[in-house]
Amino acid sequence: MVLNYIWIGFFLIAFLVAIIRTVGYYFRDSLVEIGLYFDAADFNVFQDIIQQMFFWAEKSVGISIYLIGIMTLWLGIMKIGENAGAVQGLARLFSPFFQKIFPDIPKNHPAYGSMMMNFSANMLGLDNAATPLGINAMKELQKENKEKTRASNAQIMFLVLNTSGLTLIPVTVIGYRAMYHATNPADVFIPILIATYCSTLIGLITVSLFQKINLFNKTVLLYLGTITLFIGLIIWYMSGLEKEKIASYSGLAGNMILFSIITLFILMAFRRKINVYDSFIEGAKKGFGIAIKIIPYLIAMLVAIGAFRASGAFDILIEGIANVLAVFGADPRIADALPTAFMKPLSGGGARGMMIETMDKFGADSFQGFLSSVFQGSTETTFYTLAVYFGAINVKNTRYTVTAGLIADFAGILAAIFIAIIVFGN
Repeated sequence: MVLNYIWIGFFLIAFLVAIIRTVGYYFRDSLVEIGLYFDAADFNVFQDIIQQMFFWAEKSVGISIYLIGIMTLWLGIMKIGENAGAVQGLARLFSPFFQKIFPDIPKNHPAYGSMMMNFSANMLGLDNAATPLGINAMKELQKENKEKTRASNAQIMFLVLNTSGLTLIPVTVIGYRAMYHATNPADVFIPILIATYCSTLIGLITVSLFQKINLFNKTVLLYLGTITLFIGLIIWYMSGLEKEKIASYSGLAGNMILFSIITLFILMAFRRKINVYDSFIEGAKKGFGIAIKIIPYLIAMLVAIGAFRASGAFDILIEGIANVLAVFGADPRIADALPTAFMKPLSGGGARGMMIETMDKFGADSFQGFLSSVFQGSTETTFYTLAVYFGAINVKNTRYTVTAGLIADFAGILAAIFIAIIVFGN
């Protein structure tokens, strides 16, 4: 229901802003006298909106076609791991923790393995691998969902943890900073790790409050403590490396771990005398159908976002926030990086463009460039992920998923700002 109102709001606000800009253009001479200015861009605003809607409609189909290959690959690999028993073994390892935060899912359920693989891919910065694994997890969770068109508690918990975007290796962000000649491209590594951890933790707490899950259980505290210690050790180790080596080490570690998992699945299946090739084909066949099913949901969300942005409403929102920050005496440079933060829940590609635009304008080593980079790595594309994952299983009532996801995103944004202020000072 919340997603429905947000979707309608994108169009209505875009229409209202476009009307104001168009009328303002025709009365621009009179309005200049009171300090308002409208140029030719305001006259063409409706044309821009329609062009962006068509652009994103076409782009959505392109994304889905791209996903066909990716999902076919990873669902095939997952089927090999499932037949070999590797996915079930991973599920058993984290089963005690998952049973506490997913109380409605039976012990050793296949969804646990898919969820763990999805979380692992996200933490390694491997978005292409994470999406099909996440969709597979949602399909497994849907089997336990009694109301097929309404999001279950387990699906909401999984999606919020997914969209909070815990990242251990932000390879893409580091790569873009290197492209824009940052002195130390990997200087965002630890800040992104801290920001995403804050986002994930707040997301977990938020959903637990909605679902009345006790996080002070010994099992939960043990796993969370272990994860916190693990992240702390990574921070300690990486902080001791030469800055220019962090990006290369991170990229090597992420890709090596991923290919090692694939190889392990194949070897385990071979040892069990399972036909590895047939297993891959069996899982891969599901990829095409799922990718096609996603198209309407993806078009709906990306077209609405495109209209909202093309109307100028997004720019007005950012300018308003900048004025509020100025009233409270906050660093005005924060507003220059905020477009990335506000675009990230809507569109990963859009946020990436905002980050690049910020670094191009202010420099990669500037406060704005640094903060924009941390924003890019601190959260996930919440609305895109919800559209794709829920679309794949035909869930229409998302309940409080959007609310909890945005709270987690907001926590990541605040953490990113706090860290940037500490790093850059005044």
